[in-house]
Amino acid sequence: MSSDYETGYAQFARMVGEENMEQLINRFKAVCPDFETEVVSVVGGRIWTRDGIDLKTRSLCSISILAALGRNNALNLNLQMALRNGCSVEEICEAIFQVAAYAGFPAAWDALEKLQEVLESNEASDAQ
Repeated sequence: MSSDYETGYAQFARMVGEENMEQLINRFKAVCPDFETEVVSVVGGRIWTRDGIDLKTRSLCSISILAALGRNNALNLNLQMALRNGCSVEEICEAIFQVAAYAGFPAAWDALEKLQEVLESNEASDAQ
């Protein structure tokens, strides 16, 4: 494996938890195995590891962009990562207010619904 892949794998493991990596990797490569390699190498290994802004800020930017574009699969993953990257629910909600102002209230509402699902899923996992 390339060093970008190894770096990306380690970065994703920090953001989603090592215990969730197998499931994430399998989701990325379910239909097209090369997709997983590129996501881990490029997104994890070259984007999320860049200097300039911290992971919390990067998460809030990602949430806003994904919500505005209506990319719910990636939004779900990035909401989970944002919580692990130190974002509070209040900060995520403020990012979603930015979405409402610039991409519309329906996009923000969808993002809030996805956030609620993530929070409920986390509560259920914590209860086990």
